[in-house]
Amino acid sequence: QVQLVESGGGLVQPGGSLRLSCAASGCTISTVDMGWFRQAPGKEREFVAAIYWGRGITNYADSVRGRYTIVRDNAKNTLYLQMHTLKPEDTAVYICAAGPDWSIWGQGTQVTVSS
Repeated sequence: QVQLVESGGGLVQPGGSLRLSCAASGCTISTVDMGWFRQAPGKEREFVAAIYWGRGITNYADSVRGRYTIVRDNAKNTLYLQMHTLKPEDTAVYICAAGPDWSIWGQGTQVTVSS
């Protein structure tokens, strides 16, 4: 039984920062691909960032590259998404995913960027 539980979402001012957490159980995150997706109301789910098992190679969507950092804490078996210089268009439900073909999903955490 693999479970992903996100936390850390909330309301933040434009230009602010936020760190999201994804606590994993039932799997060791260093041995599986891990990633973040987001979905805004009325829009399709979109890829945000990923860190791949093995060498830990990372990948980012063009819209967040340079502002977001995906981090893996193996000791805590927790994935993080550090977000900086947040913009209103970053507002969405952020969802943690894992495994081949992103087969495992968390419940999501709401991020709202607004003044």
